[in-house]
Amino acid sequence: MSQPRCGGGGQFVGAGRCDGIVRAPAVRSRGAGFSLLEVLAVVALIAIAGVLAVAIIGGGMERMQVRSAARDIAANLRFTRAHALATGQPQRFSIDPSARTWQAPRDRRGRIPDRLEVAFTGAREMQERPGEGVIVFFDDGASTGGRVRLEAGDARWDVDVAWLTGEVRVHRGAR
Repeated sequence: MSQPRCGGGGQFVGAGRCDGIVRAPAVRSRGAGFSLLEVLAVVALIAIAGVLAVAIIGGGMERMQVRSAARDIAANLRFTRAHALATGQPQRFSIDPSARTWQAPRDRRGRIPDRLEVAFTGAREMQERPGEGVIVFFDDGASTGGRVRLEAGDARWDVDVAWLTGEVRVHRGAR
Protein backbone atom coordinates (compact mmCIF):
# COMPACT_ATOMS: atom_id res chain seq x y z
CA MET A 1 0.00 0.00 0.00
CA SER A 2 1.41 3.32 -0.87
CA GLN A 3 1.34 6.30 1.41
CA PRO A 4 -0.52 9.29 0.18
CA ARG A 5 1.85 11.91 -0.84
CA CYS A 6 1.73 15.29 0.80
CA GLY A 7 2.02 18.41 -1.23
CA GLY A 8 3.83 21.51 -0.13
CA GLY A 9 2.65 22.97 3.17
CA GLY A 10 1.69 19.58 4.68
CA GLN A 11 -1.45 19.02 2.65
CA PHE A 12 -2.51 16.04 0.55
CA VAL A 13 -2.97 16.91 -3.00
CA GLY A 14 -6.74 17.22 -3.57
CA ALA A 15 -7.73 15.95 -0.10
CA GLY A 16 -7.73 16.83 3.62
CA ARG A 17 -4.80 17.20 6.03
CA CYS A 18 -1.54 15.21 5.85
CA ASP A 19 -2.10 13.06 8.95
CA GLY A 20 -2.64 9.76 7.22
CA ILE A 21 -6.47 10.08 7.10
CA VAL A 22 -8.01 10.98 3.82
CA ARG A 23 -10.91 13.37 4.17
CA ALA A 24 -13.20 14.66 1.51
CA PRO A 25 -13.39 18.40 1.14
CA ALA A 26 -16.27 19.97 3.13
CA VAL A 27 -19.29 20.64 1.01
CA ARG A 28 -21.30 23.66 2.08
CA SER A 29 -24.97 23.05 1.67
CA ARG A 30 -27.69 25.48 2.57
CA GLY A 31 -30.39 23.78 4.58
CA ALA A 32 -33.78 23.51 2.92
CA GLY A 33 -36.43 25.84 4.35
CA PHE A 34 -37.07 29.51 5.02
CA SER A 35 -35.60 31.95 7.46
CA LEU A 36 -37.77 33.51 10.15
CA LEU A 37 -37.55 36.87 8.41
CA GLU A 38 -38.88 35.42 5.15
CA VAL A 39 -41.79 33.74 6.94
CA LEU A 40 -42.69 36.96 8.80
CA ALA A 41 -42.60 38.96 5.57
CA VAL A 42 -45.02 36.53 3.91
CA VAL A 43 -47.37 36.57 6.92
CA ALA A 44 -47.37 40.39 6.91
CA LEU A 45 -48.20 40.49 3.19
CA ILE A 46 -51.06 38.03 3.68
CA ALA A 47 -52.44 40.12 6.57
CA ILE A 48 -52.32 43.31 4.50
CA ALA A 49 -54.01 41.58 1.57
CA GLY A 50 -56.70 40.26 3.91
CA VAL A 51 -57.49 43.69 5.35
CA LEU A 52 -57.70 45.19 1.88
CA ALA A 53 -59.95 42.38 0.68
CA VAL A 54 -62.33 42.87 3.62
CA ALA A 55 -62.45 46.60 2.93
CA ILE A 56 -63.21 46.07 -0.75
CA ILE A 57 -65.76 43.29 -0.24
CA GLY A 58 -67.47 45.07 2.64
CA GLY A 59 -67.80 48.29 0.68
CA GLY A 60 -64.83 50.17 2.02
CA MET A 61 -63.73 51.63 5.27
CA GLU A 62 -66.55 54.16 5.21
CA ARG A 63 -69.16 51.39 5.25
CA MET A 64 -67.32 49.58 8.01
CA GLN A 65 -67.34 52.75 10.13
CA VAL A 66 -71.07 53.36 9.58
CA ARG A 67 -71.91 49.74 10.36
CA SER A 68 -69.75 49.75 13.49
CA ALA A 69 -71.38 52.93 14.83
CA ALA A 70 -74.86 51.49 14.11
CA ARG A 71 -74.04 48.30 15.98
CA ASP A 72 -72.69 50.29 18.93
CA ILE A 73 -75.90 52.33 19.17
CA ALA A 74 -78.03 49.19 18.80
CA ALA A 75 -76.12 47.45 21.59
CA ASN A 76 -76.76 50.37 23.92
CA LEU A 77 -80.43 50.53 22.97
CA ARG A 78 -80.67 46.83 23.86
CA PHE A 79 -78.89 47.55 27.13
CA THR A 80 -81.42 50.30 27.88
CA ARG A 81 -84.32 47.91 27.23
CA ALA A 82 -82.76 45.19 29.39
CA HIS A 83 -82.18 47.71 32.17
CA ALA A 84 -85.85 48.78 32.05
CA LEU A 85 -86.94 45.14 32.32
CA ALA A 86 -84.51 44.45 35.17
CA THR A 87 -85.33 47.52 37.26
CA GLY A 88 -89.06 47.63 36.52
CA GLN A 89 -88.78 51.34 35.70
CA PRO A 90 -88.81 53.24 32.40
CA GLN A 91 -85.34 53.98 30.99
CA ARG A 92 -84.27 56.61 28.46
CA PHE A 93 -81.86 56.47 25.57
CA SER A 94 -81.18 59.93 24.17
CA ILE A 95 -79.29 61.01 21.09
CA ASP A 96 -78.25 64.47 19.96
CA PRO A 97 -77.63 64.34 16.19
CA SER A 98 -76.08 67.82 16.01
CA ALA A 99 -73.60 67.13 18.85
CA ARG A 100 -73.13 63.55 17.59
CA THR A 101 -73.53 62.09 21.07
CA TRP A 102 -75.78 59.54 22.74
CA GLN A 103 -76.51 58.60 26.34
CA ALA A 104 -77.94 55.44 27.92
CA PRO A 105 -78.70 54.53 31.54
CA ARG A 106 -75.97 53.95 34.14
CA ASP A 107 -73.88 56.77 32.70
CA ARG A 108 -73.16 55.07 29.39
CA ARG A 109 -72.21 57.66 26.79
CA GLY A 110 -70.82 57.63 23.30
CA ARG A 111 -69.76 59.76 20.41
CA ILE A 112 -70.58 59.23 16.75
CA PRO A 113 -67.66 59.85 14.34
CA ASP A 114 -67.68 63.29 12.71
CA ARG A 115 -67.61 61.79 9.20
CA LEU A 116 -71.09 60.29 9.66
CA GLU A 117 -74.42 62.00 9.14
CA VAL A 118 -76.93 61.29 11.89
CA ALA A 119 -80.72 61.56 11.78
CA PHE A 120 -83.32 60.61 14.40
CA THR A 121 -87.01 59.94 13.91
CA GLY A 122 -89.16 59.39 16.98
CA ALA A 123 -91.80 60.72 19.36
CA ARG A 124 -91.42 64.47 19.96
CA GLU A 125 -93.29 64.25 23.24
CA MET A 126 -90.27 62.56 24.85
CA GLN A 127 -87.76 65.28 23.92
CA GLU A 128 -86.43 67.44 26.72
CA ARG A 129 -84.60 69.77 24.30
CA PRO A 130 -85.19 70.68 20.65
CA GLY A 131 -83.07 68.60 18.29
CA GLU A 132 -82.64 65.78 20.80
CA GLY A 133 -84.04 62.34 20.10
CA VAL A 134 -85.30 60.14 22.93
CA ILE A 135 -86.47 56.55 23.02
CA VAL A 136 -88.04 55.43 26.27
CA PHE A 137 -88.21 51.73 27.16
CA PHE A 138 -90.92 50.72 29.62
CA ASP A 139 -90.84 48.08 32.36
CA ASP A 140 -92.67 45.57 30.13
CA GLY A 141 -90.10 45.90 27.28
CA ALA A 142 -92.26 48.11 25.05
CA SER A 143 -90.93 51.48 23.92
CA THR A 144 -91.84 54.78 22.34
CA GLY A 145 -90.06 53.53 19.18
CA GLY A 146 -87.82 55.37 16.81
CA ARG A 147 -85.10 55.21 14.20
CA VAL A 148 -81.48 56.31 14.18
CA ARG A 149 -80.07 56.65 10.67
CA LEU A 150 -76.33 56.81 10.08
CA GLU A 151 -74.77 57.45 6.71
CA ALA A 152 -71.56 58.39 4.97
CA GLY A 153 -71.24 58.53 1.21
CA ASP A 154 -73.30 55.71 -0.24
CA ALA A 155 -73.31 53.71 3.02
CA ARG A 156 -76.50 53.94 5.06
CA TRP A 157 -77.51 51.93 8.15
CA ASP A 158 -80.70 52.21 10.19
CA VAL A 159 -81.22 51.23 13.81
CA ASP A 160 -84.95 50.68 14.30
CA VAL A 161 -86.75 50.29 17.62
CA ALA A 162 -90.25 48.79 17.48
CA TRP A 163 -92.70 50.66 19.70
CA LEU A 164 -94.82 47.65 20.68
CA THR A 165 -92.11 45.11 21.49
CA GLY A 166 -89.04 47.30 21.97
CA GLU A 167 -87.12 45.07 19.54
CA VAL A 168 -83.93 46.69 18.23
CA ARG A 169 -82.92 45.90 14.64
CA VAL A 170 -79.95 47.02 12.58
CA HIS A 171 -80.21 46.92 8.80
CA ARG A 172 -78.98 48.64 5.68
CA GLY A 173 -81.00 51.71 4.92
CA ALA A 174 -82.86 52.06 1.65
CA ARG A 175 -81.94 54.81 -0.77
